[in-house]
Amino acid sequence: MGQLENADVGVAGDSARREAERVRQMSEDARAARSRLASVFLGPSAEYRRLATRESRWATGARGEELLADSLRHRCPGVLLLHDRRMPGSRANIDHIAVAQSGVYVIDAKCYRGKIEVHEPLFGQPKLLIAGRDRTKLVAGLVKQVAAVRGALADVEPEVPVDGCFCFVAPEGRLADVGLPLLRTLRVNGFPLYYSRRLAKRLNSGGALGSERAAQIHAQLARSLKRA
Repeated sequence: MGQLENADVGVAGDSARREAERVRQMSEDARAARSRLASVFLGPSAEYRRLATRESRWATGARGEELLADSLRHRCPGVLLLHDRRMPGSRANIDHIAVAQSGVYVIDAKCYRGKIEVHEPLFGQPKLLIAGRDRTKLVAGLVKQVAAVRGALADVEPEVPVDGCFCFVAPEGRLADVGLPLLRTLRVNGFPLYYSRRLAKRLNSGGALGSERAAQIHAQLARSLKRA
């Protein structure tokens, strides 16, 4: 399989880049609204600092999506990819979708610093911890993304497996900074937590999906889930 020439595969991190630029402009407006004298004696306003932090987060997320897309493009030449797709009826997006021999994968790219852990208490739901902070709410977002992709295929390919996963990418692209164990794969609520090399290995594994059927699925998803 290879990428289809006429398919609108999207641009990784595009909507996050646009949001980072929008927030950057807001932060510049907030800085301009403060007098030069106040800036000299009091420093940047709280609003400017808040917006600058938001801009940095969006830009970091966009860079993570770009790095992951580049990695998958080189490591998985036989896998069909879509990037930055809009979820129907929502402002949320799906970072990446991969159509491989083993099925369809909904990939939520994340770019964090710090150790990544899954805490499984005796009672209650598992928790996803990143740098000691509870990030379990990310799971609910991935559940909705998987449901959206399944919905896009329900009428034409209801039997095809659609699975979700997280892929953690360091901004600098250094594996040691990802925060995941290297020799085992963590899971939270059934979703695996990969780094890019391990995700590529999964996508390159064999399966029953032939090239022609995979191309049809890829085209259907490209039509149903537009660019974000």
